[in-house]
Amino acid sequence: MSNHKPQGFTHERIETNNFLMIVLIVLVIAVGGLVEIVPLFFQKSTTQPVEGLKPYSALQIAGRDVYVREGCYNCHSQMIRPFQAETLRYGHYSVAGEFVYDRPFQWGSKRTGPDLARVGGRYSDDWHRIHLNNPRDLVPESNMPAYSWLEKKTVDETGLPKRMQVLRTLGAPYTDEEIASSVADVKGKTDMDALIAYLQVLGTAIK
Repeated sequence: MSNHKPQGFTHERIETNNFLMIVLIVLVIAVGGLVEIVPLFFQKSTTQPVEGLKPYSALQIAGRDVYVREGCYNCHSQMIRPFQAETLRYGHYSVAGEFVYDRPFQWGSKRTGPDLARVGGRYSDDWHRIHLNNPRDLVPESNMPAYSWLEKKTVDETGLPKRMQVLRTLGAPYTDEEIASSVADVKGKTDMDALIAYLQVLGTAIK
């Protein structure tokens, strides 16, 4: 009788064949990822805006661009996790429906600086202006750099109509009038004005 054993996908063959092992690992991760991610595209809780949520105004879009451009996300997250320590400090935990108009969203758990998911309306515009000009005037122990130059640079409005058209294609309910007036809405505004407008709307859809 022959002692030859069929090859097949035996443990020994998989464990001794690097290429086969890599292929199977990638396959398992891909299937597992699809099983977890695909259903989210069909759940209302992740695809439908929460009640009262409005798309960003032209000035707020410009402010969000400043936020991303200056790397604010490197120190500040916009995701309050459902842990008591976080909800007591920051407020209601974050839900996906608050961020359906964000492209890309700014979720994360970075805590070099406080979470900004519910910062909207917590402080006045003047407070934010002083804080951005020199954070230590308000928070002496802060290690955040000053962003005083934002007050000297006006908003670049040239690309706003196109940005809003693209966002509308992706689901943001902008009207033709809102898109047409976007340039006028930000005319004469500084990058600091725009950033403050963006910060002041964060988290205001959920009280």
